[in-house]
Amino acid sequence: MSETAVPPSATPDDKDWTWTTRSPCAECGFDPSACPTGSFPTAIREFAARVETAIMGPDATLRPDPTTWSTVEYAYHVADVCEVMSQRLDAMLATAPAAARFESWDGEAVAVEKEYWRATPADVRELLRERAEAAATRFASPVGDQWEARGLRGDGVGFTAHSLGLYLLHELAHHAHDVEGSPV
Repeated sequence: MSETAVPPSATPDDKDWTWTTRSPCAECGFDPSACPTGSFPTAIREFAARVETAIMGPDATLRPDPTTWSTVEYAYHVADVCEVMSQRLDAMLATAPAAARFESWDGEAVAVEKEYWRATPADVRELLRERAEAAATRFASPVGDQWEARGLRGDGVGFTAHSLGLYLLHELAHHAHDVEGSPV
């Protein structure tokens, strides 16, 4: 995108994606039943690496249409999702056995606030590497009953550390699919 052009807002995604922590996603191929907690760190790294590869493509800064994010914008979102889910996991583990409470997070609003469209592939690549590695490290830390630590999103939707990890993995898998066009 041009440094001065402000693109139209992306098409809002108002779906409740929490079902992907329990059922396969036909669109991207993610299957939560194939993801034991011990696989979370490796899966985070692998999905992030797929997005990272895509952002180095020649058209990574171009939107396929005015209201669909470019590959770089998706990658920036993935980096932010890694950070938010890591923070939520930390809060859940710190407040257990009580449930942590999180503010709702609007990825579209964050994209506008941070001006994702102005980001460079190299900068986003580095950010994604750092945040995905931090998320992989954090999701390697829970043991035993810690996977049952609870959290409540601002809209009242509840998660355990386990389901939060699955939610993160689906986000990464789905956005890898978005930028590659191939299923998990």
